[in-house]
Amino acid sequence: MNCIVCHAQLTASDYCPKCGCNVKALKKVNALSNLYYNQGLEKAQIRDLSGAITCLKRSLKMNKLNIQARNLLGLVYFETGEVVAALSQWVISKNMMPQGNPAEGYIDRLQKNANRLDMINISIKKYNQCLEYCRNGNPDMAKMQLKKVLSNNPKLIKGYHLLALLYMQEGEYEKARKRLKAAARIDKTNTTTLRFLREIEEQTGRATSLDSRFKIKEKEIEKKDGSVVYRSGNDTIIQPPEYREKSITNTLVNLVLGLLVGAAALWFLVVPAKTQKINQAANKKVVEYSDKMATLSAELDRMQKDMDASTDSVSTAKSQIDAANAKAAGYENLIKAWQAYRDGSYGTAANAMEGVAPDALSVEAKGMYDTIMSEIGGTVKANYQAAAGSAMEAGDYDTAISNLEKALGIGSQDSNTMFNLAQAYDKKGDTQNANKWYQKIIDDYPGTEDAQNAADYMQANGGQAADADEGQADNGEDGEENSGEVQGASEGEPVTQDE
Repeated sequence: MNCIVCHAQLTASDYCPKCGCNVKALKKVNALSNLYYNQGLEKAQIRDLSGAITCLKRSLKMNKLNIQARNLLGLVYFETGEVVAALSQWVISKNMMPQGNPAEGYIDRLQKNANRLDMINISIKKYNQCLEYCRNGNPDMAKMQLKKVLSNNPKLIKGYHLLALLYMQEGEYEKARKRLKAAARIDKTNTTTLRFLREIEEQTGRATSLDSRFKIKEKEIEKKDGSVVYRSGNDTIIQPPEYREKSITNTLVNLVLGLLVGAAALWFLVVPAKTQKINQAANKKVVEYSDKMATLSAELDRMQKDMDASTDSVSTAKSQIDAANAKAAGYENLIKAWQAYRDGSYGTAANAMEGVAPDALSVEAKGMYDTIMSEIGGTVKANYQAAAGSAMEAGDYDTAISNLEKALGIGSQDSNTMFNLAQAYDKKGDTQNANKWYQKIIDDYPGTEDAQNAADYMQANGGQAADADEGQADNGEDGEENSGEVQGASEGEPVTQDE
């Protein structure tokens, strides 16, 4: 034992011979660690693995450098099927004592047997998959997988517990008892095993015996003078010879009976056995294919979810890219419009401004946009109106509606553009929006020719509109001012609105 301060070799004294540190407590801790190790070793020898794990953990809690306790804990974990936990303890032990450590041999033997290690890894993965099946309400698939897991890793106590729990849930208590007895042969005092067995005993009313039962068969040891000597335990039984009448007829009868019995045995035992073997092989294949199908189905569902998530990510990224491109194009058009505006090319600036979305601009860029539009807004508006007129002539009412709405968004609204927008909706067949704009013209421009025409079209569409003349009377002086515009319209002069 070494001092924890100066790492000097300690003697029988309670003080370190080098630094003088009091090491009495350290010696007591090491003694407790060794005591717990010895208790764990005794429990492991009688297959009380749960108790051994508890004692060895306490030993390592007292002295984490107790290499023997750590190696033994790894062996106990390995015996219960917990290979990962066993490897963890052995790796830690090897790092603490690289030279002359038995843990190195344990790790090498396990790693050299690649098939065994792969089988253990597969069994652990399948056990985790069984847990998922149970959580998803698929106990049948979990039971089939667990049987395969236990055939590959027969020491996995958790597998026996989960399979027994599934049987108990379905009321198959005898099958659950059988699995728990197999777990008890590995670890006699496992609390989960004992708790499940007590539950089964309460449900069935029958106790479970975990003691091994050995049947001592009588053995024939000697034959003398027709007598037969048997030994059963410590007792010797001598059977006297039987009198048998021997004749050729009896011999032939016995021979024929023997042949008949042999043929019957062949027919009733061998043939069904072969049939049963074939059926078992077929059932095994069906189980294997069902297992593969379930695994492939789960993998397919996972891949489908991944593909859907990737599709959503691509769609989101594409939308963001399109929005960024549109925003960049808007800024490019704004720069072109600004340069053209400074050069005095208002027509070029107006064409460039048509490709700018003001809602997507920053505060500074919106100020630049408003400055340009205050000067060339009329030109931009006229371009939208001209494009809408061309679209109306071509029968493309959606394009006409889009351009007219953009024109209305520039400067103040005018009745002419509103009337053309209502006409575009009307020719498209959308009478609801057409009547909405007709009514707006009647409300905003009462007494004008556009208001009268809007009322006529709205009445033709089956709508009810306020009378234009009444609207004019209600507006008073506004009606008198608009009378000049109505007269100008009646004389064939176009009605325009100041920009």
